Amino acid sequence: MTGTTLRGEPSVRTEVVHVVRGEVDQAPSVGHGRGDSAFSAPALDLDRLVWSRTEPGPAFDVPSAEIVDLLVETGEALKADREGLLAEALDRMVRISPLPAEVLERAYAVLWRSFQRTGLYAQIDHELGGADVLDGWREVRLPEGRIAATRAFPPRLVHIIAGNAPGVAAMSVVRGALTKGVNLLKLPSNDLFTATAILRTMASVAPGHPVVRSFSAVYWRGGDETVESVLFRPQFFDKLVAWGGESTIRGALKYVGPGFELVSFDPKTSISVIGREAFASEETLRQAVEEAAADATFFNQQACVASRFQFVEGSEQDADRYAELLCERLGVAREFSSADGPRVAGELREEIDVLRSLAPDYRVWGAYDGRGLVIRSPEPVDFHPDGKIVNVVPVAALTDAVTHAGVATQTVGVYPDTRKTELRDALACAGVQRVVSLGRAGGMPPGLSHDGFYPLQRLMRWVNDE
Repeated sequence: MTGTTLRGEPSVRTEVVHVVRGEVDQAPSVGHGRGDSAFSAPALDLDRLVWSRTEPGPAFDVPSAEIVDLLVETGEALKADREGLLAEALDRMVRISPLPAEVLERAYAVLWRSFQRTGLYAQIDHELGGADVLDGWREVRLPEGRIAATRAFPPRLVHIIAGNAPGVAAMSVVRGALTKGVNLLKLPSNDLFTATAILRTMASVAPGHPVVRSFSAVYWRGGDETVESVLFRPQFFDKLVAWGGESTIRGALKYVGPGFELVSFDPKTSISVIGREAFASEETLRQAVEEAAADATFFNQQACVASRFQFVEGSEQDADRYAELLCERLGVAREFSSADGPRVAGELREEIDVLRSLAPDYRVWGAYDGRGLVIRSPEPVDFHPDGKIVNVVPVAALTDAVTHAGVATQTVGVYPDTRKTELRDALACAGVQRVVSLGRAGGMPPGLSHDGFYPLQRLMRWVNDE
């Protein structure tokens, strides 16, 4: 590429910061969006968003221990936020995010947790088998007795990150840093500020550090071929790391080819299965309901891990008793949910109104005010529950619930814990990626698989010396 610069219409709205190779971009601003969603951002110079393959990236040879130290310091700086970078980002996020301000505030307050030393080393150790394969060549003995060597070589990554939760940006920065590669982050329209606030904080900790210079984070409209057809090429990047809905993933697929691989965090949904043990006493029932409500309302059901369908082992009357209590608990504020969610959209209200008229086969608890709504039905409803809506389905046995899981099912919360062992193989066979204790769906411990694979292992370029 030679001097490619893209410009748009002038903007009078919120100013979005770009970070290019670790520094705040000072290019003239251009406009994006319309009306209340309009904002301005620096014009893109596509030449500056790629790194030449004729030389290694800035951090290719930086020791892993030094990178971990930098990330830990970044986490401490995020926690203190002495320069107000997170506060500034939060103030702007409140204006564009579908999440309530109180949920965003709590999510920003814990971003530093992604940068803790134990979690960073858990990823290196569990996903790669140790830092030696990152920092050099690991010798391996072949079956015939010969010695070979292998290395997890730093990749060149372009990330299309999701904006449904601020933690996605933190996770992307951490993984990009640990791989030692070069990283271009595309900012999502529903989170234009978190990634750049994190990168600017890192730059304040260690100005000009090779890891800092390995990151750019900019916005362009998703699917814009004038940008993506230029950037999404194997001469610039090895892999496209894409989060998002079906349209995002399908849009990314058209650029995949020899030398340019897709690493996809696909759109997912999650469910809960509640054993008849929940009805042993009033106490156990309320415990199960509380844990199920926590899973259902995680980030007000904006996250993939949030439970939307819940299968209750018992009679229809048992399911009704459970559903009524669940509806009461959906409207409770928690660390990552608010009491009031988004009001139910008109089209979805019409579908639910039809179900209300089909009693007793269907029953509905709650209103359309965003404080929670539960539908009990003989089979899962054929629409996507969203905005603190849960579909409760009675089943004769928890094994019957397995038939409703598939490759699009990310997380399954199980109550009680003792029932997980009998279900996990069947759930895995159906395509499920996570089986957790009910109430523990939110958040993924570092070092475990994500969507069925180990991210660090998948992001690296594995090279052999034979």
